[in-house]
Amino acid sequence: MTATAPGALNTSSTDHAPGHWGPKLWAVLFVAGLAMFLDALDVSMVGVALPSIGSELGLNTESLQWIVNGYILGYGGLLLLGGRAADLLGRRQVFLVALVVFGLASLAGGLVDDGALLIASRIVKGVAAAFTAPAALSIITTTFKEGHDRNRALSIFTVFGATGYASGLIVSGLLTGIDWRLTFFVPVIVVAGVVVTAYIVVPRNIEKEKGRIDFAGAALLTGGMLAGVYTIVTAPEKGLTASVIATAVIAVALLSAFFVVETKVSHPLVRLSIFKVKSIVRANLAALAIFGSYISFQTIVSLYLQNTLGWEPLKMALALAPAGIIVAILSPVAGKFIDRYGTTPMIIASMGSFVLGYIWFIAFGGSADPTYVVDYLPAFLLLGLGFALGFSATMVQATEGIADHEQGLASGLVQTSGQIGGAVVLAVVTGLISGGAATSIAQYRPGLYLVTVVALVGLIASATALLARRQVVAEAA
Repeated sequence: MTATAPGALNTSSTDHAPGHWGPKLWAVLFVAGLAMFLDALDVSMVGVALPSIGSELGLNTESLQWIVNGYILGYGGLLLLGGRAADLLGRRQVFLVALVVFGLASLAGGLVDDGALLIASRIVKGVAAAFTAPAALSIITTTFKEGHDRNRALSIFTVFGATGYASGLIVSGLLTGIDWRLTFFVPVIVVAGVVVTAYIVVPRNIEKEKGRIDFAGAALLTGGMLAGVYTIVTAPEKGLTASVIATAVIAVALLSAFFVVETKVSHPLVRLSIFKVKSIVRANLAALAIFGSYISFQTIVSLYLQNTLGWEPLKMALALAPAGIIVAILSPVAGKFIDRYGTTPMIIASMGSFVLGYIWFIAFGGSADPTYVVDYLPAFLLLGLGFALGFSATMVQATEGIADHEQGLASGLVQTSGQIGGAVVLAVVTGLISGGAATSIAQYRPGLYLVTVVALVGLIASATALLARRQVVAEAA
């Protein structure tokens, strides 16, 4: 139930006819989509700017990956808290406050001259995104009815992400040639516009869900993730030293304590029984495989094309842009495909496309005299196709059958899986590619093999689920 805030439009998942969207619904979808646009914009812009940042601030590959992973850890570590806060405190309130923090952190990142401070600003920015992202997604899933309307809305939501990603590549390619700091200032301008628009069009919750926020669970989960990823990052460089072993033990202890706490508290951060729903588990595994493989792949490609081949930032950005363009073109019709074929076949097709894309780049991307149209473009198109088919289907599968009062939890959970996958796989990839001089593709091949395996595991998991379901149907028949 919702009430209209001063100047806000009133919408709910029950006040519109199926398939008919008025201006109010489009306005809410537009604002929620802008949060997705911001996140994708930031990820792609920073990915292009990494070599320039490292050159000016004197950061090596291990330090550079923390600029990406700092954001991912702040994001992934608190997404569940952000989703639960949206349920309990009100989606509009959480959305607006977090957007302001996001903008301030981005501004700070563009002003600092120290690598550690830049990483700190990225962590804060990720924390803010951990509240905006599930709030935006739960605004959509509670506004649009489950089924055709929600599938269509989430498909359009994906278009915003694809547009943000493609725009970030091109804008960052242009701005990095002038000064990489400009890539941190652009999101500030976008945030200002989104905050004003969101205040006007997003409805305010009249009744908040009952319960309390599980701060203990959030602290244990975030601490466990930080310790775990730090262990994965430092172990290849330092070996099994006492400090590495200690952080590994701390990670296991904190994460174990998290699961214990969640079974004891009256209002857990994560209702563990939600994992009994197999479709939700599969959706979270798919998110882990998609983001775990692609974030690392983008980092590898950015470093290889710019540092090894000597490409300018804009040239590298334009090379990757077709992936985002494919997502923007195909995502609007993804909802129709989901209606017709279901989410699982869509996810299988998505993971298959990712696997083929990575294999293509491994096979042809390291040639001595590469031709873009033959060696790189097919791989990037396949990856764009993978996102177009898989992202909306994963979001739909992760939130199907979930009551409105837990949509924030379900939204935060699937996004957390994606961010955890991105952080952990990137940490391992960094350890695999950081040794030796970047003189050829050989240095990056171990990382490319790993991202391919991650995508392949996602494909096998989804395909196995589909085969098992068909077997049950056959036996019942």
